[in-house]
Amino acid sequence: MTDDPRRQIPRTDTVLADPRLSEAHRMFGAEVVKQAVREAQQRARDGRIEPSDVLPAALAALPPAPALLRRVINATGVVLHTNLGRAPLSVAAIEAVTFAAGYVDIEYDVTTGVRAPRGRSALDALRAAVPDAGDVHVVNNGAAAIVLAATALAARREIVVARSEMVEIGDGFRLHELLASTGARLREVGATNRVHLRDYTDAVGPRTGFILKVHPSNFRIEGFTSAVGVAELARLPVPVVADIGSGLLRPEPLLPDEPDAATWLREGATVVTASGDKLLGGPQAGLLLGRQEAIEELRRHPLARALRVDKLTLAALEATLRRPVTPTASALHADEGELRERAGKLAARLAASGIAATVTPSAGVVGGGSAPGLRLPGWAVRLPPGLAEPLRHGVPCVVGRVHDGHFLLDLRCVPPAEDDAVAQVVERACS
Repeated sequence: MTDDPRRQIPRTDTVLADPRLSEAHRMFGAEVVKQAVREAQQRARDGRIEPSDVLPAALAALPPAPALLRRVINATGVVLHTNLGRAPLSVAAIEAVTFAAGYVDIEYDVTTGVRAPRGRSALDALRAAVPDAGDVHVVNNGAAAIVLAATALAARREIVVARSEMVEIGDGFRLHELLASTGARLREVGATNRVHLRDYTDAVGPRTGFILKVHPSNFRIEGFTSAVGVAELARLPVPVVADIGSGLLRPEPLLPDEPDAATWLREGATVVTASGDKLLGGPQAGLLLGRQEAIEELRRHPLARALRVDKLTLAALEATLRRPVTPTASALHADEGELRERAGKLAARLAASGIAATVTPSAGVVGGGSAPGLRLPGWAVRLPPGLAEPLRHGVPCVVGRVHDGHFLLDLRCVPPAEDDAVAQVVERACS
C-alpha cells in the first residue's frame, strides 16, 4: 500500500493554495476552481493522469473566460452578422460599459441628492443625433419598440398595415403575430406586390389606432410593385408609426434605399422605431423617436417599465451616439484597395508557410436585415474548404464562408490589427 501512486495525489488545500491558481480564484471564484481541482484529482485516482499533472489538468479544465461566449473574428464579409452578435461595439462604447459596471448616477442627481430621470444623458445624446424628433425613448430591442407602440396607441383597436409589409423578422417571429399579442387587431390592405393610398384611406376609421409603415429591410419585391410613402400616409387623420428597422438615423449615401429616422420624421411620421445594434453600430436597443406627446404616452405606459434597458446599454448607446465612428461604419466604408493589399499580404505569408492561399474578389453584404441585395466590393483570401472547421475551433475562433468549393476569409470586418491573429490561427490549423 505504501507504493500506491494514488498516495502521491496532492491534497485539495495544497493545490488550491498554489499561486498559479490565484488568477483563477479572482476570475471564477472558489467553487469553480475547487471543482476543477477535484475532477483533476479523480482523473489521477483513475490512473488517467499522473499525480504530478493534477494542477496542470485543473488549470486546463477551467473555462477561458468568466462567460462561455467565445471571441470570434468575423471573416465572413457580413457586417451585421446576427449569429455573431450584429454590431461590434466601438472602443468608446466598450470603455463606457466598463465604467458603468460600477455604481453610477443612472437615476440620481448628484447636485440635489434626489432621484433624476433615468438615462438622461443617453437620451440627450439621442435627441441631439436626431433633432427632428420632438422626444425620444429607448427600450430593449427593435421588436419591443413596436410592441410598446402597439400596446400604448392601439390596444383593442386596429392597426392598418400593407400586406407586403407583414414581415418575418427572424427566428420565426412574424410581425402580425407580434402585434396581435398586444391586443390590437391588424387590418391588412393592398395586394402582395402593390398597395395604394386609397387602400389606406378606405381602411381608416373610428377604430384605427394608427397606420403602421414597415420598411421590408430583409427582402425585396421587384417587378410590378407600388408602395405608399410616409409623407402621403401622414396626410391621413390618424397617427403613423414607421419602423425603419436598420437604425439609420440620417441619410447614408452608401445606402440610398435605406430609410432614415430624420427623413421619415420630417415627412410626418408620428413615431419612428429602429434598432440600436444595426447600422447605428451600438448595443441592442429599440429606439423610439417622434412627437413629444406620443413619446410621453409611450414612456408613461406600464409596459415601458418591463421593456426598459439597463445602465450598460445606456452607457454604450450614449458613447456610440457621441462618437459616431463605429466598427460598423468602418466596415461599410472599407477601402477596396486597402482590402486587396491586406488580403495579398496575408495570402503571401500563408503561401510562404506552404498553405494554398490566393487572393480573390469577394462581395461583402450589410446583413442584419439591412440593405438586401446590396453588394460591397472587396477581397478575400481563398483557402482549401477543409480549413473551415479547424478555424472555427481555433483560438481565437475565425469564421469565414465557403463559396464555390473554396473557403474564403473576407477581411472587411476584421480590424487590421487582427490580421496577424488570423494568420496564426490558420498556420496552427495547418501545422
